[in-house]
Amino acid sequence: MINETTEGQEAGEQREELFFKVIKAGNKILEILAALFIILMLLYGAYSLWDTCQINRRAFISGELMKYKPAGKMDESPSLQELQKINPDVCAWLTVDGTKIDYPVVQGETNLEYINQDIYGEFALSGSIFLDSRNDRKFIDSYSLLYGHHMDNGAMFGDVMNYKEKEYFESHKTGTLYLNEQLEKIQWFACVETDAYDEVIYNPQDYKKENLEELMEYIKAHAVQYRLPEKKGKEGWNRIIGLSTCSNDQTNGRVILYGFLYDVDR
Repeated sequence: MINETTEGQEAGEQREELFFKVIKAGNKILEILAALFIILMLLYGAYSLWDTCQINRRAFISGELMKYKPAGKMDESPSLQELQKINPDVCAWLTVDGTKIDYPVVQGETNLEYINQDIYGEFALSGSIFLDSRNDRKFIDSYSLLYGHHMDNGAMFGDVMNYKEKEYFESHKTGTLYLNEQLEKIQWFACVETDAYDEVIYNPQDYKKENLEELMEYIKAHAVQYRLPEKKGKEGWNRIIGLSTCSNDQTNGRVILYGFLYDVDR
């Protein structure tokens, strides 16, 4: 009877010892898993930071690409044709004075082609500045519409958002559009907030010289900032350019900066 009791106690002690070993092993596994989780989170955070830096870096124009930017005088300027040898879709170079907007402009077969593709044809979340596929690449339309991503660091069309503020709008009035054979100056006159489904804004092919006034009235009625232009070109104000970007203020929100185009001699 005593032996049976002793054996029962020993068996109980063994089970208890085994139980604690299992608990200890489980705790060790949990510690290892927790450490691995922390390491993975740190690695993911580091990668996310690196990836964000890469996206932001690629959103700004490189020094290599900047050498193709046309200058003021035609005989001293690199030609857009040199850039078109790299990518035939290049149709212009846009500069908005006093901002970070200083990029080549491309035009794809559709308006989706360059949303996440750079000028070299490589994948890039920041995409490219591109002309609406329904516009004439020579910018002879009454209404030409450009698109660019809103980057928080001001790259691409990020600085368009600043034009919602009156002080910024009043102090940044001009821009330049370089084409193959000519130079176009821009006078910014309005900043509009709308959404991606605005059929008046996002159908540039609907407007000709005869009905451009309708668009002008719509812009004026919906503008958060507006002023009368200071200059007129040789043909008067009959060509409008719009720079459209996304807005974080509302779902599918858009902000568009509008300017008048006019010819000048190089």
